[in-house]
Amino acid sequence: MNNAVLKPTLTIRQYLDFTAYTDRFEEMKSYTEQRTAESSDQLWLLQHAEVLTQGQAGKPEHILMPSHIPIVQSDRGGQVTWHGPGQLVIYFMFDLNRLGWNVRSLVSFAEDLMIQLLQKYNIDAYAKKDAPGVYVNERKIGSLGFKIRRGRSYHGLALNIDCDLFGFQTINPCGYSGLEMVRICDLMQDYPSYTQLCADVIQFFQQSEYFGDVQVIEQ
Repeated sequence: MNNAVLKPTLTIRQYLDFTAYTDRFEEMKSYTEQRTAESSDQLWLLQHAEVLTQGQAGKPEHILMPSHIPIVQSDRGGQVTWHGPGQLVIYFMFDLNRLGWNVRSLVSFAEDLMIQLLQKYNIDAYAKKDAPGVYVNERKIGSLGFKIRRGRSYHGLALNIDCDLFGFQTINPCGYSGLEMVRICDLMQDYPSYTQLCADVIQFFQQSEYFGDVQVIEQ
């Protein structure tokens, strides 16, 4: 039996239309609770309708002003963040025990994924040990937050493409006062679309050393 057979299978779901945060939140929680040792890992690629999500230990003072944007309580780590059109969100439903990973491994993997995506477009991004996420010249371009339940992950990352930054201006992003956010469109003229970045992510996982068969579903 070769090593490829032993690697977990991965199902990638790419959403073509905007999707409500609460719908996907409940669905990924349910999948994580019901999955078995034989269940495939899943990766969801999507854009949310506009929403502020508050982390499990989120402090209300990090929401600086009322706005039209709905606020949803989540169970991920971290403080408040914004999601909306023009932002690539990736949810990781991985069996960490099966992969031989811990939480730090998952965070580093997610950060490295964003860094490699940006490197493809000649954007020099980096991670920080003391502030999870990905940065370009001290401005944050990619955020992340996870929940681990019985060794299985859900939630994930958000990478800014060409989103409206107003939502971030109503909060302390990720709990950091004065943190400046940046988008791919601020750093290059002919920037990749959401669809192109999804294709890049799919290729990344098809070439990954960690997974065997990769199935892609558009919906």
